Amino acid sequence: MEQYDYIIAGGGAAGLHLAVALGRSSLRNARILIIDKDTKQQNDRTWCFWHTANDTPVPKKLLRKSWQVFSVIGEKGELDITLSPYTYSMIRGLDFYAHATEQLQQLPNCRRLVGTIDFIEDGVESATVVVDGTPFHGKYVFDSLIVPGSFSIDTTKYHFLKQHFYGVFVRTRRPVFQPHKAGFFDFRVPQYGVMRFVYTLPSSETEALVEYTLFSADLLPAEEYRQELTGYLHRVLGLEDGDYEVLESEDGVIPMSDYPFPRRGGERILYTGTKGGRVKGSTGFAFHRIARDAAAIVNSLEEHGHPFALSEPAPRYRAFDAMLLQILYRHGELGAPIFEQLFRRNPIDRLLRFLNEQTSLREDIAIMASVPWWPFIRAWLRMHVTGHP
Repeated sequence: MEQYDYIIAGGGAAGLHLAVALGRSSLRNARILIIDKDTKQQNDRTWCFWHTANDTPVPKKLLRKSWQVFSVIGEKGELDITLSPYTYSMIRGLDFYAHATEQLQQLPNCRRLVGTIDFIEDGVESATVVVDGTPFHGKYVFDSLIVPGSFSIDTTKYHFLKQHFYGVFVRTRRPVFQPHKAGFFDFRVPQYGVMRFVYTLPSSETEALVEYTLFSADLLPAEEYRQELTGYLHRVLGLEDGDYEVLESEDGVIPMSDYPFPRRGGERILYTGTKGGRVKGSTGFAFHRIARDAAAIVNSLEEHGHPFALSEPAPRYRAFDAMLLQILYRHGELGAPIFEQLFRRNPIDRLLRFLNEQTSLREDIAIMASVPWWPFIRAWLRMHVTGHP
């Protein structure tokens, strides 16, 4: 039976971030096994994140595009926000996978295995990962796999919404986009009782990723995403069918929940990525949070000999997420004005630190005072009086 120091179950963002972080640490000579069912040879997703010059989760050469300005368009018109000291950047999944592969090839005892994980079993001295019938043993296993039955959220106690989207990379025949700014929220689409917006990341005046996005409990039929996005291109951007071509498309579903995802799966198992609750419940952002988590795990291994000495944000952030999710679940039409006011009434530095869960209590109070108070009080009362979402 093959023995490893660390087995990483899942070779996506969480698994590869952790493997690369191990490779940069004093643990780089450890025996590491990375297991994934995919070879990661395709661009299956795009990640975005805000960061400062000294806090970038990947080498800057991997950033496909960066923006210094956010655009929010709502009932009060367009608001352009200079992000300094932050920058908003995009990285393609394939570029990240290639970078991780290059880094891992330099490790003396790192192996990547393509296969299907049958099950993971905890133990006293090690955990066992069975791959296509073959067992592998690791001193610690880091599990980021999301498969049916991975976790079950009690929706009578916790909110469970989805950030779901359909996007296209388009090239237009005439200048349409403003490449210096990211269209973070464009609410000029029918809301139909739930929060809907278009998210635009331009790379030039004629090329951009344009995504139709919803925060809601239920998914749409596939054709409805396409129809609504096409309607936006025609009605808002003034494009006709012959004015643009679609280069690529992408879609996805990101969980949004206040469920306290457990970190430990046993004596020798740590959950990471989405499975370990690294997705921000109220926004769906995860890439930078996962990178920070990987660094914290490695630090725990180096200082304590185990990966479990991990800090968690103040509990109030989960309460803030829960109230917003309650509003989006019960009164989704309020999502657009709430987010618009958050950006209009707060310095961007304070707001982004709030979303990073790095603000002081005084700053949090100022942020909560910048939005309509009654929906949040009603959400809090419903959760604490009835005990139900």
